[in-house]
Amino acid sequence: MGGLLRGRDFRRLLTARMLSQLSDGVFQVSLASYVIFSPERQASPADIASVLAVLLLPFSVIGPFAGVLLDRWRRRQVLYLGNLARCGLGLVTGGLLLVNAPVWLFFGAALLVTALNRFILAGLSAALPRVVGQEQLVTANAISPTLGTVAAACGGGLGFLVHQVLPPGNQADAALVSVAAVLYLSAALAAQRMAPGLLGPDHHPERPALHRALGEAARELTDGVRHLVRDCRPAVLALAAVTVTRFCYGVLVVVVLMLSRYTFNDPADSAAGLATLGKAVAVSAVGFFLAAVISPWCTRRLGLSGWLTVCSASAAVFVPALGLLFTVGPSMAAALLLGVVTQGTKICADTLVQESVEDDFRGRVFAIYDVLFNLAFVAAAAVTALVLPLNGRSVPVVVGVSLVYALTAVLYARAARRAPEPTLAGPDGPLTR
Repeated sequence: MGGLLRGRDFRRLLTARMLSQLSDGVFQVSLASYVIFSPERQASPADIASVLAVLLLPFSVIGPFAGVLLDRWRRRQVLYLGNLARCGLGLVTGGLLLVNAPVWLFFGAALLVTALNRFILAGLSAALPRVVGQEQLVTANAISPTLGTVAAACGGGLGFLVHQVLPPGNQADAALVSVAAVLYLSAALAAQRMAPGLLGPDHHPERPALHRALGEAARELTDGVRHLVRDCRPAVLALAAVTVTRFCYGVLVVVVLMLSRYTFNDPADSAAGLATLGKAVAVSAVGFFLAAVISPWCTRRLGLSGWLTVCSASAAVFVPALGLLFTVGPSMAAALLLGVVTQGTKICADTLVQESVEDDFRGRVFAIYDVLFNLAFVAAAAVTALVLPLNGRSVPVVVGVSLVYALTAVLYARAARRAPEPTLAGPDGPLTR
């Protein structure tokens, strides 16, 4: 880890990621406060599913086309201009809250912020192999996304503190959005410190102009999918496993939201519900950090596929053991362990994708990765809305999630044993590890 942090380029990319995701945490708390924990609303799992569908599904469609641009545009400029745009949109969103604008306008502005977030995160993942060496890639994947997630959790804590000292209502939510906008500006300035060409992709004179490239986006996306399926079996298996575990995580997130609002606290006390949710997010952030610490060690001994399997299998055990009690203490312990296994799974999947996919296709593949994440999360909320009671207490839901984790571990372990050894994909093609 010390060697990575001594690298100036890695430090700058990490700083841009952490500031960007810190801003996301603040912004997401403002959304949760306005949509779920507002004293004037009685949010249900269906409400949560509707909000996630509005914010994520449209950009699950256009996300892969953004990946084509990530393989052409300078990724440093994407980070800089994307965060700059989010700053402006955040200020607009805060203004809409202050003037009590129609809800659809608020969601429209929030939707654009979320769209840019998906674009930026895919760019950050695609850029990481440009600033670290082959032998440091697993450790970099443990540190960078995990510290970004911890930064998002810290942003959530900051948002919660700001919300607690302000009177409940739209003014508090507008203040949170404005704080997020200022932090987005700081992320843009951090990205600007990097050299424009540092993060790639390399220039290819034979590529068509941008307007023609946009016209060929569907064909190039198909090429990316074909490359992924034909030449990157370890990445395909990892994407399948991480998508299923993301679905399970989404189900459990909705469960915790409902428990925090209606079971662990008086439903009329929205501040207490938000505080309980904040505690769950905080302990999950500790789990993300622990995953970053232990994953390099675990992957050296178990391999990437082995550690991913262990994470899924362990979730199949602790989710019912702790979750079926439906009390605060065990739920917080489950949130901690869930943070470890969720981030551990993602670290393995990120590394397998980066090692298997050629640099020229990497932006498109990570955009596909992002779409799978979005669809899994929205599908989880939609399914949960059909079966979860308002108070969040459901034995069948918790047991069902545990069974899905167990099945994922078994099927992935069997398939991974037949997969070829991963290779690191450089600009000129795969390089043997």
